[in-house]
Amino acid sequence: MTTVCELGKNLNEFFIIDSTLREGEQFINSNFSSAEKKEIACRLSGFGIEFLELTNPSASCQSYEDCKMISQLNLKSKILTHIRCTINDAEKAVSTGVDGVDVLFGTSSLLREFSHGKDIDFIIKKATEVVKFLQTHNVQIRFSSEDSFRSELKDLLKIYKTVSSLGIDRVGIADTVGCATPHQVEYVIREVRKVIPRQCEIEFHGHNDTGCAIANSYAAIKAGAKYIDVTVLGIGERNGITPLGGLLARMIVDNPEYVKSKYRLPKLKQIENYVARVTSIGIPFNNYITGFCAFTHKAGIHTKAVLNNPETYEILSPTDFGLTRFISIAHKLTGRHAIQNRATQLNLALTEDEIKILTVEIKNLAEIKKDFTLSDVDTLLVNFKPNNNLF
Repeated sequence: MTTVCELGKNLNEFFIIDSTLREGEQFINSNFSSAEKKEIACRLSGFGIEFLELTNPSASCQSYEDCKMISQLNLKSKILTHIRCTINDAEKAVSTGVDGVDVLFGTSSLLREFSHGKDIDFIIKKATEVVKFLQTHNVQIRFSSEDSFRSELKDLLKIYKTVSSLGIDRVGIADTVGCATPHQVEYVIREVRKVIPRQCEIEFHGHNDTGCAIANSYAAIKAGAKYIDVTVLGIGERNGITPLGGLLARMIVDNPEYVKSKYRLPKLKQIENYVARVTSIGIPFNNYITGFCAFTHKAGIHTKAVLNNPETYEILSPTDFGLTRFISIAHKLTGRHAIQNRATQLNLALTEDEIKILTVEIKNLAEIKKDFTLSDVDTLLVNFKPNNNLF
């Protein structure tokens, strides 16, 4: 029998391009030192991330030195850098020793009018020039449009068809302002796939301004994109991009063995904690996987089922990420099954009737005592006397 959730599942191979050290540097609180960049790169590589994307070496002298330094670490991850579509940027990029260069050019009418002022034919001509230069330096090459979803589709297809015919590795599709929907992402990627060579892959970069970054990345993979841009905790310009943890939460549901074979998932919390610390932010309570509420259960009907079988109310398993679930019992919604479970953990032999009495008392106390805690529950359980008049 096939459930509704299983309909349409067809997970293709995918690769992660982590852009914490490029897009993430555009986050308002980011000001990574060279040592912090090295630490982040090493942690992400140890996690299993296939590609790390670094800030344009032309951005500053330190950006150049950091790009060069990380390229020389001999990490398992391939090192990419992200540049404007100019020969000067390309020359500086290849001199750092990176494995690949990601070239960008704005294609929407807004960017063509109010940013660089160039038309589509100029973009194609310049892209061809830069790509041919990079091809003489043995690096991976990606060419991406910027603001893809506010560009004319015919313009995108014309650019991608021409540039991909040069023999580049990937074309990039960027939802630069987060305006796209999953349906639009799927449609555009399928149309692009029709005009580029089979050996040329598709990369997707999705911003989260309207809350669709994860869903759009998922739609991109379903439509045939194999490369997805993420950052740790989703940090980036404005509301950031697809978060690493959020993408993995979505993808592990489709094919847990594939995801677990590629990434050292128990390291995720450590990586997020480190980036949160150096950017002076907190991890949201509802953060994918690592938020403190992610595997917490409170309602009595939920806790009963979870204690019998965690899959009843968990689509993800905390053990895959080196985490544990938490059954919250010090509140008015608690149930006797949760109280019984706690009594068992404390090695207390209480009867079913005694548990029922205690459950009522815990509910009543929680109603009137706002700071009621697990410690209070434990005290009641441990000190319970069957014939005591309090109950």
